[in-house]
Amino acid sequence: MNNFMKNAVLLAAFLAAPLALPQEKGHLNVKTVVQKEEITVSEAGERETRLVAPDTVVPGDSVIYTITFANISDESAENVVITNPVPENLTYIEGSAFGPGTVIEFSVDGGQSYGAGDKLTVPDNGGSRAAKAEDYTHLRWVMQNELAAGSQGVASFRAVLN
Repeated sequence: MNNFMKNAVLLAAFLAAPLALPQEKGHLNVKTVVQKEEITVSEAGERETRLVAPDTVVPGDSVIYTITFANISDESAENVVITNPVPENLTYIEGSAFGPGTVIEFSVDGGQSYGAGDKLTVPDNGGSRAAKAEDYTHLRWVMQNELAAGSQGVASFRAVLN
């Protein structure tokens, strides 16, 4: 398989990865978009960075997952939790998770349990060690307040293709 085909397979794999899942089904409309940064330089030498749909992603490239969620019910949504797996073949980039009004938690066990990144451990040589960004399997954003009817929120994270 040539490099173009390998890259196309990797691109398809992470674009087809599971999307963010809302805790309250039926009340939230959730959309996940995957983009990468494109840097252009104008004739005047000014650099501009913009987010674009990734045509090709090669190992070492980073992508940005942006999850938007909207309360489509007529009532406020309580206990809103947005969960997103870190797709296979990608590694979460430390410190890149973002979500205003949320507490961001991580999982290292396939989404079975969550906690603050600095509190997680993973098995290591018969013992355990502090979890690192490359150990994270899922991210979870826990809203601290109700999401009013018609309101929306955003969460995001970056990952690099292995």
